[in-house]
Order: sequence, then structure tokens, then C-alpha cells
Amino acid sequence: MTYEISKDYALSYSHTLHGLPEGHPCARLHGHNGVVRVELATDTLDPTGFVIDYGDLRPLAAWIETTMDHRHLNDVVTGNPTAERLARHVHDWCAERGWPVVAVGWSETPKTWATYRPREAG
Repeated sequence: MTYEISKDYALSYSHTLHGLPEGHPCARLHGHNGVVRVELATDTLDPTGFVIDYGDLRPLAAWIETTMDHRHLNDVVTGNPTAERLARHVHDWCAERGWPVVAVGWSETPKTWATYRPREAG
């Protein structure tokens, strides 16, 4: 049995994507009101009965606010700041803290999501 939780974080940002055909709207400087969804999972709950206490995720909210919210994301990540790469960027930040992160989704619009989910070993 696996227990899963998720938490969403809203942010506003700009970016420019390089390497697109001339006239592509994403090649121009543009902005989004996006959502980052972090999914965490474990087979064993902590002594309180949590996957992780949502309060322990406050550093993620602070990091998103200080490094990505109302920022030009070309200045934040290496390479084109696509939704796919941004999801991986957030995943890796969470994983470096030892959190049981299994996936991160990045939404640029209410109808679009990109998700980074590492392949399971084996």
C-alpha cells in the first residue's frame, strides 16, 4: 500500500523559448500564471500518520516565491525553461532535501500540464 499527498503552489513568471520556428508565440517574451504540483508518496507513514507534514513543505513555498515567482525563468534554469524542465528543476530541489517526491507537475495554463516523474529502478 502506498500513501500519496500533493500540494499546489501558484506563481507568475515570464520566459522566452529559443529554437522555435519564426512567429511561434512562445519564442517571444511572454508570461504565465502557473501552478506547480508536488506529489509525495511513501509506503510507511510517520509516527503522526503523515506522508510528510504539509508544514514541513514551507521551505518549498519560500524557495518558489524567492527564486521563481515574478521572475524571468530564463535567468533561473539552464537551457530553455520549458514546463518539462521546470518540473524537473523543482523535483530535484525536493529530492535533494530527502523528501519522498515521486512527481512534479507544472501547469502554464489551466488546460496544460507537464509532469516529471523519474523512472523506477529495475
